Amino acid sequence: MNDKRHTASGALGVALLLGGGLLSAAAPARAEITESDFLSDLPVVLSASRLSQPVGEAPAAVTVIDQAMIRASGFRDIPDLFRLVPGFSVAYTRDNTWGVGYHGLADAFSRRMQVLIDGRSVYTAAFGEVPWSSLPLSIEDIERIEVVRGPNSATYGSNAFFGIISIITKDAVQVPGSHLSVQTGGQGMGGAMFRPGGGKGDLRCRFTVWAQRRHRCEGQREKTPPRHMDLRADYRLSPTDEISTTFALSRGDWRQGVVENEDFVDPVRRLDTGTEHFQLKFRRVLDPENEWSLQFYHARVRKEDDFTVPTPFGLVPVDYGYTQWREDIEFQMISRASERLRLVWGAEARWEGVKSPAYFYSKEARAGALYRLFGNAEWRPVPDWIVHAGALAEHHYLSGFDVSPRLAVNFLQSADHAFRASITQAYRSPTFFEAEGDLRFFTVSGNPVDRVFAPADDLQPERILSREIGYIGHVRPLRLQLDVRLFDDKVRRMVGSLDIGDDPGAVFPKLFQAANEHSVDIRGADVQLRWTPQNWLDLVMSYARVKIEAEEKDIAHSAPTHNFSALGIFKLADGWETSVGAYRVGAMYWLGDGDITKAFTRIDARLARRWKAAGHQLELALIGQNLGGTRYEEFRNDNLFGRRAYLSLMSDW
Repeated sequence: MNDKRHTASGALGVALLLGGGLLSAAAPARAEITESDFLSDLPVVLSASRLSQPVGEAPAAVTVIDQAMIRASGFRDIPDLFRLVPGFSVAYTRDNTWGVGYHGLADAFSRRMQVLIDGRSVYTAAFGEVPWSSLPLSIEDIERIEVVRGPNSATYGSNAFFGIISIITKDAVQVPGSHLSVQTGGQGMGGAMFRPGGGKGDLRCRFTVWAQRRHRCEGQREKTPPRHMDLRADYRLSPTDEISTTFALSRGDWRQGVVENEDFVDPVRRLDTGTEHFQLKFRRVLDPENEWSLQFYHARVRKEDDFTVPTPFGLVPVDYGYTQWREDIEFQMISRASERLRLVWGAEARWEGVKSPAYFYSKEARAGALYRLFGNAEWRPVPDWIVHAGALAEHHYLSGFDVSPRLAVNFLQSADHAFRASITQAYRSPTFFEAEGDLRFFTVSGNPVDRVFAPADDLQPERILSREIGYIGHVRPLRLQLDVRLFDDKVRRMVGSLDIGDDPGAVFPKLFQAANEHSVDIRGADVQLRWTPQNWLDLVMSYARVKIEAEEKDIAHSAPTHNFSALGIFKLADGWETSVGAYRVGAMYWLGDGDITKAFTRIDARLARRWKAAGHQLELALIGQNLGGTRYEEFRNDNLFGRRAYLSLMSDW
């Protein structure tokens, strides 16, 4: 049976690749594509400094993942999209979670990466985790993703330690009418999404509901069948004022655990999860150069995960459940002080906490408040030079007061060629669990069985000093855009797990606590390229080389030395489109609960056709993933991702 399945999958891969090649030969027949489709200027980004800037004038390197790339990739999970960004490591870990890292130090959490959705931070206060699998966000509602490659605490505070992932969703006005999509395929793949949109006068709304399921890795019993709802309303109060509201929630009935280990540690079980958020933003545009905004959001993440396990000591009740929450209010002002000077400044206050009797050996909640003041200036002393100066002052409830400064200088050799040099210092404040985690286990009669984690002693925030030089180029005769970044990052006071079980005063063996254990130096280069040699062809490529110096061997190998990706998009005649993605990742060690994973090459392909019928815009697509057939390891050696395929049907009306 397995041989037949592999043969069929191999035939699918050959068909997709041959289909792409045969159809590309007919590409010149597509007359409706013009140069303007591909010869636009360099992208304009918002996430580097909170000011709207072309990437060549920004103080940091930024990768933009647009809708064309999202659709052509064939990915259905948001973390997979970061395979298109140079230097990123992506893997499904196990317990319905994802590891996303940049230039090393990657584990099952994304704690050193600030992740925003429409300006709302989504990392959790307890563990620094980004709950990718339960985010109430459909991939089809994403307008674009801006990835700032490099520390950006000067703009967004702690957790913007290695960079920022800023996900920008579609305004309600962008999605009039209705949209329906369904997917079905191998590995239990299935999903459906429905989004009606519309409005009257100055009010526009979109409402999205969707559900999906699949087994990420072969042989897994884990299931991730989340159900999501997202409502957004945009209202124009006057020619200068607008208000936007979002309410979203996600519910999941998950199964997770270790199949081969039905013991005290982590048996297979069912659990309930839920996330929700409410966001309200008011924006007043005084004129094209001056505006201010006020934003508030509330977020809540919940997991119910309790079970009882028989052990030699008796029955042990285990509760890995928690409830986390956050309320945040932020004011921001953008102004032009003079012809040569633009400013953005503001303030933010946040209250967040967690309640988890198991992880903190207490029924009391852990909570705290943080406060931020930030400012960034863009100054042009002469037309060809830009000086960026910015800083963020933060008082954090666990780590106290820190200031994260940045200085960058851009030289604009011409409208299409820019050079950048910058230096910045950033911090990452400890999470609640790192600072105060206290994980113990008892029998039902109250007898102690084990203690795994103890509160830290005087834990300090991690610090990074980053220096970089970069080049942004747009070679119009070749239809080529190029981004090169050379970096030197020095990480100090990196938080690790210190084994204190052998101390004379320790009661239990293998007792851990968080400590500032490591110093790490990271050097290397990022390169990304977008090339459109013909009107019907769009090629996106990225490459990263990273060298990590650390005393700890595992940390020194926590990023692949070489990382490469390429995505080719072919716009063809009669509504046909095909794309091929290639991803080469070197061997690396995933920290924490991960393993050393071998180098792999993954080939994906997509063949689609769009047409109109009975007032509907339809698209049918066939997607094949890992068509090379060799299963590769993700995060753990037994997480194997093999060849698979699925069908997708979309309709707009």
